[in-house]
Amino acid sequence: MLRITWAQMRRSLGRLSAAGLAVVIGTAFVAATLLASGVITRTTYDSIAARYADADLVVGATQDDPVRDVDALAAVDGVAAVAPMSSTYAEMSSGSRTVYQNVVPTADDRLMPLEVTDGTMPAGDDEIALPAPVADRLGVGLGDTVDVRRDVTAADGSWEQVTEQPTVVGLLDDPYGAYSQTDGAAVVDAGTFAAWQAAEVGDDPGTVEVAVALAPGADVAAVQSALAAQVGGTTSTEGARWVVPTDERAAEVAADFTGGQDLMFLIFVLTFAAIALVVAGLVIANTFQVLVAQRARTLALLRCVGADKAQVARGVLTEAAILGLVASVAGVVVGTVLGQGALWVAQALDVPVPLPDTVTITWQVVVVPVAVGTLVTVGAALVPARVATRVAPLAALRPSDVPSASRRAGTVRLVLSLLAAVVGFALLGGGAALGTVGENPTAGLLAGVAGGALSFVGVAVGAVFWLPKVAAAAGRLVGASGPTARLAAANTLRNPRRTATTSTALLIGVTLVAMMSTGAASARTSLTAALDEQFPVDVLVSSTAWDDDGAVALSDDLRTRVAGTEGVAAVADVTELTLTTPELVLSPDGDVVAAEPGTSGDAWSVTVSAVDPQAARTVLNAPDVVAGLAPGTVLLSSYEAENLGLADGDALALAGPDGTGTFTVAVGAPGAATTYLAAADLAALDTDPAVTGMYLSLADPTDAVASVGTIQDVVADSGEAAQVMGVAVERAAFDRVIDTLLGIVVGLLAVAVVIALIGVANTLSLSVIERRKESATLRAIGLSKAQLRGMLAIEGLLIAGVGAVLGIALGLVYGWAGSAAALGIMGDVTLAVPWRDVALVLLVALVAGLVASVAPARTALKASPVEALATE
Repeated sequence: MLRITWAQMRRSLGRLSAAGLAVVIGTAFVAATLLASGVITRTTYDSIAARYADADLVVGATQDDPVRDVDALAAVDGVAAVAPMSSTYAEMSSGSRTVYQNVVPTADDRLMPLEVTDGTMPAGDDEIALPAPVADRLGVGLGDTVDVRRDVTAADGSWEQVTEQPTVVGLLDDPYGAYSQTDGAAVVDAGTFAAWQAAEVGDDPGTVEVAVALAPGADVAAVQSALAAQVGGTTSTEGARWVVPTDERAAEVAADFTGGQDLMFLIFVLTFAAIALVVAGLVIANTFQVLVAQRARTLALLRCVGADKAQVARGVLTEAAILGLVASVAGVVVGTVLGQGALWVAQALDVPVPLPDTVTITWQVVVVPVAVGTLVTVGAALVPARVATRVAPLAALRPSDVPSASRRAGTVRLVLSLLAAVVGFALLGGGAALGTVGENPTAGLLAGVAGGALSFVGVAVGAVFWLPKVAAAAGRLVGASGPTARLAAANTLRNPRRTATTSTALLIGVTLVAMMSTGAASARTSLTAALDEQFPVDVLVSSTAWDDDGAVALSDDLRTRVAGTEGVAAVADVTELTLTTPELVLSPDGDVVAAEPGTSGDAWSVTVSAVDPQAARTVLNAPDVVAGLAPGTVLLSSYEAENLGLADGDALALAGPDGTGTFTVAVGAPGAATTYLAAADLAALDTDPAVTGMYLSLADPTDAVASVGTIQDVVADSGEAAQVMGVAVERAAFDRVIDTLLGIVVGLLAVAVVIALIGVANTLSLSVIERRKESATLRAIGLSKAQLRGMLAIEGLLIAGVGAVLGIALGLVYGWAGSAAALGIMGDVTLAVPWRDVALVLLVALVAGLVASVAPARTALKASPVEALATE
């Protein structure tokens, strides 16, 4: 039987190639995912550990009990160098430019993550090294001085500011992003840094982490234990003081970042690998069903010469196992090559993270994909193997008619699929309702996920019952164009089970792609609307200088220059001031109470932003935020309204530096954080109000980075103390994150679509082989080569088109319901249709279906009609 199985595989090599290719792609996906997980884990650890440079160990303590005697650690046997992981901030300026910069002390070369690109590291108290981007921003170079202002504690315990002018002696690079959040770090001499810290807090503050480099040949475990004894700690991070290897510390920090979900990426991507393998399984099952049907006479002859049912079944499963094993090994090789290629591309693009030179091949990378691919292939062949055992020996004596793998689906399957679909869609609808209008959005999300999974299983399992009917309806529409189209439509229904299986494979991939595209579009629309409500202005320019009267006004010159900056579409001046409520006072326990004559207590303070209502509605992205603002009205934030116990229509007296006014209360939308007052009402409260801020609307929010950069340059050159907050940049960054995640997810799901389209080509190829005589007959009675090609092209378009259209429809439903269930917790959900993505998916599916018909058409046209009609 083994020799016979080998012989049958050699004869069917062409037919098995498509199924094998599906397995190769699926297992390559799994292997590449495992490799990518290893690279990402290593890169994450290296990025976190970058600030420790080449340290071997990390000593840690708590803020309440920091390490103060760092020199004692350096004296431990086996220790080559130590460096406290301390930093501070200082204001640095040159001319009219000012930056707030992170500052760290010098350290041993092995423990310094920053590299000198020009000059040297500082060696005295009058020297400093700056990150190259910071030096460019300040307009300074080597040999220039920079003003450094920092806070220190005076003898009486008060704060005062001192200014020093160190000389720039070095320019620095941060190659591994150790201080990426602050655009690098400035470096001063270690002794100078210690003096700065002591002057700031009035004592030695100590440090909560110390990086340790070991001497060559030192026993890591022995030094670790000695250091733990020195600091009175343990060799694990469970105690208040500890000493651990750098990698272990990086792993712990990474776990803190991900909430302990270190495997989230691996699980996320392996889910898509599983989808790809499921689709591959459908293609494989379809292939083996046809192979068994075509080998009916061979199997019957085997039964006639003594093979029993078990031997026949084992033959089919052995063939599947061999195919799965060979294809899976090839998939591992392909996945490894792709992973290494992606790594080389990332290195060539100079990605600003530390990347390994090569992928790390572990036993899991090899064994898991091979085992999974082989098991999926054998599992897909179980049903065809069972069908093979039903071939009667007498079938070998029958005429060699065209085989058919068609059989009616069972009633049990129909009932179970209907039950799963009905219950699943009910849960999905309930989850969407709970997510949007219910009080328990978490329950809505869980119900939505469960309902989506269950309903999709019901749809896929029951596809054999309804997909052929949909294909028939589509065929009737296409058939109106002529006899060739009618023949193609009839061919898709010759074997409804096979057509349903092939379309279902494509349906799965397209549904998931459409679902993710729809969900991402809805998320982008909904979350952008929520962001507009929370941060309703593109850019905010505000004064950071203060005097006894509050914030210092922005000069008219600066406001004029900012308003005229390229990219600024509209401007609204803002006056921010703090008012009091003379008729409301605080009780001893902090509650707001009505003041009686002679009652003592502190008046409740209300910080308001005074703007012109019309200008505000023009400049804000969410004009409804100030819908209730008008002269004589105070628009209270929901927080202030709740604290004051006020509602719409109530009266509130507010007192300013020059008078008191009574205003009608309007309560802002839930979550609104700003209290607004009409600028015209300021005259009664403050006779000389100062414009302390500006709301800016950008002409092109998609170019927010450039526009905000230009505004920052204008403000920096003015010499005034003001800051620029570009919320539009956050919005643009949010959109980029959504687009990136969507691209990754759609890219992963596209693998399933590619495998499904291989199944379309496989189905057409097998159909051509089955209909060899039929095609010859059609040629003999006058069907031209072009018409035969057209028939197969329409057949491919029907199979691919039905799967794609139904997949898009299901994807929209799942995307909308999922968005309602998942995003309801954040507020109102706006459902969107990604028309571009939908059209692209449909176009790709149709073109691929057309391309899939090319090879089968060439096969059908190879043989002459006379040769094909000859007796086999």
